[in-house]
Amino acid sequence: MKTSLMRLAVSLALSALSGTVWAGGFAIGTQTGAGTGNAFAGGAASAEDASVAWTNPAAMSLLPAGKHVSAAGHLLRPSFKFQDSGSTIPGALGSGNGGDGGDWAAVPNAAFVMSLNNDLSFGFALNVPFGLKTEYDNGWIGQRIGLMSEIKAINFNPSLSYKVSPSVSIGVGVSVQYFEAELTNTSALGTAVLKADDIGFGFNLGAIFRATPSTRIGVSYRSSMDYTLEGATTFSAVPAANARAEAKLRTPESASLSFFSAIDPKWEIMADLTWTRWSRVQSIVPTCQQASAVVCAGGAGTPVVGATLPTHWKDTWRIGVGANYKYSDRLKLRMGLAYDPTPTNDVDRTARLPDQDRFWVAAGAQYRLSKQGRLEFGYAHEFVRDARVDTQVFGTAFRQTGHFKDRADILTIAYSHAF
Repeated sequence: MKTSLMRLAVSLALSALSGTVWAGGFAIGTQTGAGTGNAFAGGAASAEDASVAWTNPAAMSLLPAGKHVSAAGHLLRPSFKFQDSGSTIPGALGSGNGGDGGDWAAVPNAAFVMSLNNDLSFGFALNVPFGLKTEYDNGWIGQRIGLMSEIKAINFNPSLSYKVSPSVSIGVGVSVQYFEAELTNTSALGTAVLKADDIGFGFNLGAIFRATPSTRIGVSYRSSMDYTLEGATTFSAVPAANARAEAKLRTPESASLSFFSAIDPKWEIMADLTWTRWSRVQSIVPTCQQASAVVCAGGAGTPVVGATLPTHWKDTWRIGVGANYKYSDRLKLRMGLAYDPTPTNDVDRTARLPDQDRFWVAAGAQYRLSKQGRLEFGYAHEFVRDARVDTQVFGTAFRQTGHFKDRADILTIAYSHAF
C-alpha cells in the first residue's frame, strides 16, 4: 500500500527527471555510463562496472572481489517538430506547429556491487527504465489531441549472482518500480488533465558463459509489470466534470542476447540483440471510479469520455554493434552503431509520442584516473525517420495530418570506483 511518506520520497527522487529518451516506445535506453559510447551494444555480456547489476546480474560475478560503485548522468535532447500537410482543424480550435515538443532532460542512474564470497555477489541498481515527455505550445493545431504528455518511472533492483563454475554464472533480481503518468490537452471543458500513479513489482534473470578466457556470451530477461494507475481527471472550465479515474497498464518484458570478445590486446568487439514485447501495449483506457457529470456519466467502470489512447504497438528487435580500442593503459576509445525500431504505426501514432525508427551513431572514451577509479564520457546521436500522424480530433470530423521531424542527442558522464 502506498503511503504519503513513500509518495513524497519518490516525488523528490523524480523531481530531476523529465524527458523522452528514445529506446522504442516510452523506454529509456541510457542505463549505464560505459554503454553510451558503444550505443549500448553488448550490455548483457559486459563486465565493466557495477552497472551490470541492471544489465545482467550474472555478470556481477566477473567483477574483481571487493566493492564496486558506479554513477552516471545523462543529458538528453530530443526534438519533435511538426510539419503540417493537410490538416482540417479550423483555426478556432488551434493553429501553428507547436514549436519543439522536446527539451533538455537529465537522467541519472547508480549501482553498487559487493562480493559475499568467492562465488556469490550482491548488488542493486537505482535507475529510470521508462520516461516520456512531449510538450507543445498552447494554442497549437494539435492542442485538442495533446498538449503535454509525461511518464516517469523509478526502479530499485536488488540482485544476486552465483558462479556455478569458472565459465558459467547465473543471476536473479527483483524490481520495485514507481510509475507516474500525466496527460493534458485542450477540450470544450477547458484544459483537461489526467494524472495517475502506482507501484509495480517484477523480476529479472541472467546468465553469462565464458566461451574462452577472452570471449563471453550473456543472456538476460526482464519481466513485465502490471499497474493500475489511479488518479483524477480534471477540467479547468467545468469542475463539475472532474472525476477519479484509473487505467490499466502492463509494461513490456524484454530479453537480450549479447556477445563480447577481446580479439587482441588492443581491440574489443561486442554485439547485442534485444527483443521487447511492446505488443503488451494495445491501448490505454482510463475508466471512471465514480459517476460524475459529463465524462463519467456512465458511472464507475466506464471509460472516461475522450481519454482512450489506442496504440496497437508491435514487438521490436533492437540490434547493436560496438568496438573498443585501448589507446594506452589509461585511455580506452569507444564506438558503436545500433538500429532501434519503433513499436508504433502510421495509423495510431499521435503527437503525444511521435516515435519512429532510430539509427544510433555513438562514440566515447574511458579514462583511468587511478587503479580504482575510471571516468567515462559518451555521446550518441539518433537519426530518426519522419513520424507520420493522421489523427482525428475527438468528437469532430477534423484531423491533424502531417509528420514530425525527429532527432535526439545523448551526452553521458559517469564515474566508477572499486575498493
